[in-house]
Amino acid sequence: MTEAVQAAAIRRRIRIPLRFADGYSSAATVVSFVGLIDAQQHVALELGRPAAAALPLVRLHSECLTGDVFGSQRCDCGPQLREAVERITKHGGYVLYLRQEGRGIGLYDKLDAYALQDRGLDTYDANLALGHQADERDYTSAAQMLHALGADRIALLSNNPDKGTQLARLGITIASRVPTALHLTGANAAYLATKAQRGGHDLLSRSFDHAGRPRRPTGPLAGPADLGFEA
Repeated sequence: MTEAVQAAAIRRRIRIPLRFADGYSSAATVVSFVGLIDAQQHVALELGRPAAAALPLVRLHSECLTGDVFGSQRCDCGPQLREAVERITKHGGYVLYLRQEGRGIGLYDKLDAYALQDRGLDTYDANLALGHQADERDYTSAAQMLHALGADRIALLSNNPDKGTQLARLGITIASRVPTALHLTGANAAYLATKAQRGGHDLLSRSFDHAGRPRRPTGPLAGPADLGFEA
């Protein structure tokens, strides 16, 4: 059943050049919004030419200060963001950068959860031990942003089934699902295994021989067969 979503509107569009630590560069139009239901300062990075794409490629990326900014090896957030920017630049679409640190529990509580993980709890049980849900993220604002951008039918770049389920309930058609690469390291192996086993992330079915290498077609992405996902 589709839920009604109140309308949000584009507040401002600003062009920003991007450059990552490995030297990869791109350019994004950063879009801010008014009327988001949670009143958070989420932004969309418009990459490539989404208007020219038959199906814009979209990544919902939850903010991770430790991984995105400081390069923490405890998670795969930084590499996923880097991968998403390159793939979406080539295809055309959006990275929605959502201010939902620590699966929605906030930065300080995420650091407290890290301390509990160092004592043996996994990422989900650590959140529960702090009095939170295992994953508190809500993607209503993301759906509002996509509606405001005119992206009501998308290819979703994600391994997390909950993102697609929530967006579909909020009126976004997930025409195709695109898996991200498996960014496996010695430091994040247990974290990734927990996401797969307890969060249902599409990771265990993938070969570890291809860890860290996104599936990239040689030409423009045109449809499900090119993207390597189910329609």
